[in-house]
Amino acid sequence: MKILFITSTRIGDGVLSTGLVDYLCRLHPKARITIAAGEHAAPLFEAIPNVERVIVMVKQRRAGHWLGLWRETAFTRWDMVVDLRRSAISWLLLAKRRFILKRTDEQVHRVRQLGDLFNLPEPPAPHVWTTDHHHDEARKRLPDGQQIIGIGPVTNWRAKTWRPGHFIELIERLTASNGLFPNARIAVFGGPDERDDARPVLNAIPEDRLIDLVGSISLLTAAACLKRCDIYIGNDSAVMHLAAAAGIPTVGLFGPSNERHYAPWGFDSRVVRTKEDFDSIFPADFDHRASDSLMDSLTVDAVETAVNDLWQNVRMRAA
Repeated sequence: MKILFITSTRIGDGVLSTGLVDYLCRLHPKARITIAAGEHAAPLFEAIPNVERVIVMVKQRRAGHWLGLWRETAFTRWDMVVDLRRSAISWLLLAKRRFILKRTDEQVHRVRQLGDLFNLPEPPAPHVWTTDHHHDEARKRLPDGQQIIGIGPVTNWRAKTWRPGHFIELIERLTASNGLFPNARIAVFGGPDERDDARPVLNAIPEDRLIDLVGSISLLTAAACLKRCDIYIGNDSAVMHLAAAAGIPTVGLFGPSNERHYAPWGFDSRVVRTKEDFDSIFPADFDHRASDSLMDSLTVDAVETAVNDLWQNVRMRAA
């Protein structure tokens, strides 16, 4: 059985789509799956056993990347095409069955929407595949025997970035001698182009407690590193979704992004947002590219309370 799965350009959306890939792998264990994804999201799918090929779609002028995808896939007779991009190409391919995500409802979580595409009784929880190599690399960076807090102080646009000073104060509170994670080490996550934005937080953490992962590891090694953290706290970002998919307690910080559609998915995930709701903080004419942070009404107290509540629930279930 041959399946073509067309998924996102963005890493976060790519992570959320992995649960649907996992469902297809379990439903059709002998299927040969081809993934088509944007260049940033494509590495997420490299370690999936059923995936025989990942087609990396690099955006080109005049939709040239879609023409390139057609050239790569037009001469295969597909048993199934799954298209989460609502592209015309799905109708131009030879396919026995097509599943096309026709619209996005911002009031419904993305994972639920993907499950509805196949009429699944339960939403397909994101699942990220890693290899022994990724875990070996993670083990080198995150040692055994210590509590580790994962922190994501950056994101892809400034308006939804909690101020560095707030992250620094939160870290100090959580790792104080009377804090929830006394003397824990801090693993800071971020992409290669986010180092300057992460620098204030990196510089504030004592060197003997800092694990600097910003821009220095691959996407799947980051997933393996997250699995070694006790908890993750960060802005709404791809790493937040990766942390939740890794199965660790995750607290996502939200302001001008919609938690109804993009909250971290999972039983041990929580959202804490600004005092303003999404509809009031994100008006129709809002330009996120020109805005400074809109997260200032989200207090350190509120985030610390969310972290404490989540951690207590995790510990009660483990007892």
